[in-house]
Formats: sequence, C-alpha cells, structure tokens
Amino acid sequence: MSPGSEPERDDTGLPPVDIEIPDDARELDLDVHAYHRELRALRRQERRNRWHRSVGKDGIILPLIACCLILALIAGTLLTVFSTTADQGLGLPGSATNTALSTGHGASSAAPAGEPTPHIVAASLPPLADITVHGRGIPVGTLHKAMLVLVPQRCDCRGTLAWLADLAASARATAYVVYNQQTSAEVRRLYGQLDARQQRALILAADTASVLTSPTSYPAGIPATQLTAVLVARDGGVRYATRLSPADSDTQLVRAITG
Repeated sequence: MSPGSEPERDDTGLPPVDIEIPDDARELDLDVHAYHRELRALRRQERRNRWHRSVGKDGIILPLIACCLILALIAGTLLTVFSTTADQGLGLPGSATNTALSTGHGASSAAPAGEPTPHIVAASLPPLADITVHGRGIPVGTLHKAMLVLVPQRCDCRGTLAWLADLAASARATAYVVYNQQTSAEVRRLYGQLDARQQRALILAADTASVLTSPTSYPAGIPATQLTAVLVARDGGVRYATRLSPADSDTQLVRAITG
C-alpha cells in the first residue's frame, strides 16, 4: 500500500500500517544507539536488584557475625590484661610470698602449691655446744654453710636421713649427723643403711656433753622427739627444721643453708 492512501484489500488479516524504508541504513544509527542504551540500563538495574536481594536475605547474619568478632576481640584483650597483672602481683617486693622467701619464715606460703613443707624456726645455737669429729672438737658457733642432723631415740628415719644427705650434697654444705651417748647405736645403725655416696655426704659427730641434743636446747615449737635439721647459713644465721620427710620441698632448706 502507498503512504496516505486508502487501505486496500489484505488477505493476511494484519492491521494496516504505514512503513517507510529509508534509502540509507545510516539513518537508523540513532535508533540503534538508543536501543543499546536501553539494554545497558536494564542490565544495570538487574545487577542492583540482585545486590539488594542478597543484602536483604543476609541482613541479620552479617551483623551477628560482626558482633561475635568484636566480643571475641574484647574478651581476648581483657584476659591478656588480667593474666599479666596476676603474674606481676606474685613478684611484688612487698608481697607475702617474697617476704617469706627472703626471711625463711612462713614456709607454707613460700613453697609451691601442693608441695608439703617442713616446719622451720629461726633460733640460735647453744653458745657452749661443740661436736667431736675424729677426736677433734669443733665449736658449733664457728660453723658456716653447714647442717647438723639431730637424731632422736627410736628414730625410724633412714629415708629422711638419705634425703638430707642428698640435699647437703646438692647444696655443697658440710653435713654432720649428731649423736649422744643414748643415740649412738641408733645413729650408727641408720648410717650403715645408707649407700656409699650418701655416707660421703654425712659426717658422724658426737655431742659428748649432750648440750646440742639436750631437750632444753631446742627452740620453742621444735620437739626433741623428732628428727631435726639445724641449718647454718653462710652468714651464721641458724634455723631449726622439723617435720621432715622425703616428700617435702627442699627449697627452703637449701636456701636457709646457702643464705
């Protein structure tokens, strides 16, 4: 049909249209560009819709994950601060632990947790006491970095005596096993049950005047009926230790001897 003319008979049944076919295809460039712009706009709109749908679906999960991470960071920081503070508190100069370690008193608080501790009392030796070793008298007041083991009668203490021998060897201290007339046989029997290394660490010494081993010479709180170790430090300081056992911690004993 021709433009502007009356519609002629059409057997296809389609509505009548006016069709204009340009002579040059370049005249359609503007329409092609507009079509591509519309396609690009549609693709951008679809990408935005997909992003919004993803964020909307995970809208609760993402904030929860962020909160958990923040809480974990805060908890880790607090634990680090508190543990550091606690460790430093154990080493404060005025703390009870350091005071007990430096003075030798309060052995229970100075020893590591769970370790039994001997009972230690600071005292002084009898001024006129001396011991006899191989026929030679030694005033106990002249001893330094030494240990005097006082063995009572009927003492079933071979294990403790062996432990004290090892302790004296590790501390490089001179150790004497002191006996009097009543305990001479008992001490020699116990000494004979030790091995050669332990015997070399101990020296048998006689308290001929029974001054050192007299019950009246023991300080208050130290019973004369128990095995007692008299610890003489480098500077001459003296401590009496009782309630001894191989299961005890030897830290305080070694420190009392070495000063």
